[in-house]
Amino acid sequence: MRALGPGSVSSFLKIILDVVFAALWIGLGIVALLTLAALLLSYNPDLLGGLTGSDPGEAERNSSIRELLENGPSVAGGLLGLGLYVGGILVIVGSLRRIFTTLTIGDPFHPDNVARLRLIGLMLAGLELGRYAFWAISAWAFSGVDRIQPSLSLTAWFSVLVVFVLAEVFREGARLRREAELTI
Repeated sequence: MRALGPGSVSSFLKIILDVVFAALWIGLGIVALLTLAALLLSYNPDLLGGLTGSDPGEAERNSSIRELLENGPSVAGGLLGLGLYVGGILVIVGSLRRIFTTLTIGDPFHPDNVARLRLIGLMLAGLELGRYAFWAISAWAFSGVDRIQPSLSLTAWFSVLVVFVLAEVFREGARLRREAELTI
């Protein structure tokens, strides 16, 4: 099976990336709605007026919901962090989709792929730094709770470096292609 062009592995991967891209947009929308709901309900819990019942199990669930509503701003903050994380992944998958579009048409060294790979590298680094920031904020906000300490992820930083090296390889390939086009 071919790696480039229509009907190739790259076109199959492009279809998978399209599906993941759509699912990420749906997930981001759900996270946004949950964040909005957490904020609204934390400041106005009367919006859930019918939380009284005679069933003991229902009363226990209702007290759990009320406790969650009291922590609404921190829940909304966590959901906001999740939304930013999903947004970062969305940018990465969107860039990969555009790269695989050029692979599907048989043009791997398209000049725009260099910027796309650099964006992917920056987003990967940003997501990793965001993970450290999230841990620091949660350790500060929940100081009385034992939390797992953040660890340096060598795999993530290695991935960032690999993507930047690939960007330079693609830049060189695009340069060589331009030179070949100018050769008579």
